[in-house]
Amino acid sequence: MAMGKGTEFGGITGRTYKESKSFWPEPVTAPAGSPNIVFIILDDVGFSQLGCYGSEIQTPNMDRLAANGLLFNNFHTTALCSPTRACLLTGRNHHSVGTGIITNLATGYPGYNGRMPREAATIAQVLKENGYNTFATGKWHNTPDEELTAAGPYDRWPLGMGFERFYGFLAGETNQWNPELVYDNHRIETPDHPGYHVSEDIVDKSMEFILDQKQAKPAKPFFLWMAFGAGHAPHHAPREFINKYKGKFDKGWDKVREEVLIRQKALGIVPHNTDLAPSNPRVQPWDQLSDNEKKLFARMQEVYAGFLDHTDGQIGRFLDFLEKIGELDNTLIMLISDNGASREGGPYGTVNELRFFNAVKESLEANLKMIDELGGPLTYNHYPRGWAQAGNSPLKRFKQNTHDGGIRDTLLVHWPKGIRGKGQIRQQYHHVIDLVPTVYEIIGIDPPEMFNGLPQKPIEGVSLAYSFNDGGSPSRKEVQYYEMFGHRGLWHNGWKAVTYHDLSSNGNFDNDRWELYHTDEDFSECHDLAGQYPEKVAEMVDLWWREAEKYQVLPLDDRTNERFYVDKPPRDKDRKVYTFYPGTVRMPGSAAPPIRNRSHTIRAFVDIPQERAEGVLIAHGGRFAGYAFYIKDNRLVYDHNYLGIEHYLIRSVKEVQAGPSVLAYQFEKTGEHQGIGRLFINGEKVGERIIPRTIPVSYGPEGLDIGKDSLTPVSESYTSPFKFTGVLKRVEVTVNGHPHLDPKEDFQAAMGEQ
Repeated sequence: MAMGKGTEFGGITGRTYKESKSFWPEPVTAPAGSPNIVFIILDDVGFSQLGCYGSEIQTPNMDRLAANGLLFNNFHTTALCSPTRACLLTGRNHHSVGTGIITNLATGYPGYNGRMPREAATIAQVLKENGYNTFATGKWHNTPDEELTAAGPYDRWPLGMGFERFYGFLAGETNQWNPELVYDNHRIETPDHPGYHVSEDIVDKSMEFILDQKQAKPAKPFFLWMAFGAGHAPHHAPREFINKYKGKFDKGWDKVREEVLIRQKALGIVPHNTDLAPSNPRVQPWDQLSDNEKKLFARMQEVYAGFLDHTDGQIGRFLDFLEKIGELDNTLIMLISDNGASREGGPYGTVNELRFFNAVKESLEANLKMIDELGGPLTYNHYPRGWAQAGNSPLKRFKQNTHDGGIRDTLLVHWPKGIRGKGQIRQQYHHVIDLVPTVYEIIGIDPPEMFNGLPQKPIEGVSLAYSFNDGGSPSRKEVQYYEMFGHRGLWHNGWKAVTYHDLSSNGNFDNDRWELYHTDEDFSECHDLAGQYPEKVAEMVDLWWREAEKYQVLPLDDRTNERFYVDKPPRDKDRKVYTFYPGTVRMPGSAAPPIRNRSHTIRAFVDIPQERAEGVLIAHGGRFAGYAFYIKDNRLVYDHNYLGIEHYLIRSVKEVQAGPSVLAYQFEKTGEHQGIGRLFINGEKVGERIIPRTIPVSYGPEGLDIGKDSLTPVSESYTSPFKFTGVLKRVEVTVNGHPHLDPKEDFQAAMGEQ
């Protein structure tokens, strides 16, 4: 591996320059002919949701990558986003690098601590040391929740993990119209221009980073990680893209599945003997839905299609850009989805996904009223699980599951200079850990045995470069394990053992039934051979346990919502007072005071000018869930936005007078997720009301603001950012009692549903 030689001086220093010999360290350069590397990562896009994989959604630019490159039909991921991204960054299995689950659900075990170890250098770190510039744009989701604040540490932010530039969002999802953006190592406001969409912004910044580099050092190669929010909820797209699909999905998800499989067979994506997997449990047949359900659900799929179509257009802009600057032919592009299509919209879809994750049901009647707003800034929408089933055709189950609906995913490889054939399908079995060693092999570098003074874990993936120009060669991979939320699987030389774990079993794995499929002959896992070959099942299960021990999968853990409440460092669970100041950046939810379902008091210390003042004092969340404490029309106001369903508003009976004041809101808990809210001006009670229900779990990804509400507005009575126009000295939040920990109830209808 090419490494710099540090500051060691190799010349001669005499008394004067005449007796001396100068020395310049030799700069690190990439091996001759090294291509640019681009990883394009889609989110929650199922096996059959691109046009080139059989979809009727229009994705001409991604289809262009397939037509001029290679399409893999036997590529796999981990079934969830952070774990897949950890594999893609390191070339190691997700448990091996502490990311057996999304970072938000980290626990204190080596395979699940959410802290990618320094003993597993990322591809960005390795390529930077080998003469590449390294850029990341879009979704990250590989930083522990407790490290997302301005206090850091920053070593697991993108710039701490080998990227020289970053522009995107750190969380698992974001509002596509009003994203929570980070630029390098600091949070920024959403760009303010009409029609802004974060997918367009991601491509703009990607091109900007590349141009900045190329005009300075045109011969230097770059590595770009470009990760879109699409097609993760919320499904947001410009109206013209959504309306292109009007009426196209009225036939329903069952018919779409059948038509997709026909196209897949015609395209050669699946073998001609492939069966359509049976409908998944709890997916209602389309013909049993009411007319209103069909109307709403079809529109939700139109929105998703528009979202993916719009994303494809941005990828097209990027490809045209590479071609224009003469870099397309020598750029290795690998496009993947991080897992299968998501069932997290529930059986009926949602106009506000935060309701799903707060286990709050929506009514068909209320959602129908929002049908014309779907995909726009007033919704935070997700489609019903029936469309996710169709998006994974012809496979079983969904994201989070270790059946192929969760793990068999898109992989397109485009590299005109290095791939001789065009438009070919590759059937070799591979996994996301195999992409990093592929890049290393192509460039001609070895992964470091030592990095930054630490011995490195071996690369666990197998390069798939051999398949680029030899489509008929057998798979060089022999075994791959899977585990997610206790669902397990193992592929070994054309056979797969898999079990769907009952998440309500409270950690009992003994009753799991293992299925067995000969995947070389049964593409869609339709013919369970476990009863016919019990010895083979036992052999595969035994191998799974050995792989699990080898790669830090143990202890098995089927907890879902409970993991949100694991006590993690830094431990400040006994902290009672949180003090915030104006002029500071928006804070992630992990930095917000833990007021959920407990008594608390907010005090704002202000100085009101004679001409009076208005604006937000503190706001957490946004249009789809949250709370805000503010002054409007000289009145003190508190708004508890209960998931966009109801606004529990308290308005002071007295005006806020000029001069220094202490403005307070006090919540007295009287029952689970309910209580009495009171307003005070300088100790005098000026407002009170019963709040019959408070947000049970999550305020969403928008974070906490002081002195403004910078993204979507919590309250319908103002327009963001509604900056406070007086003098705000500080805001103090005091929490009483103990944090609410009721994981058996929280999320039960969402994360744990079967």
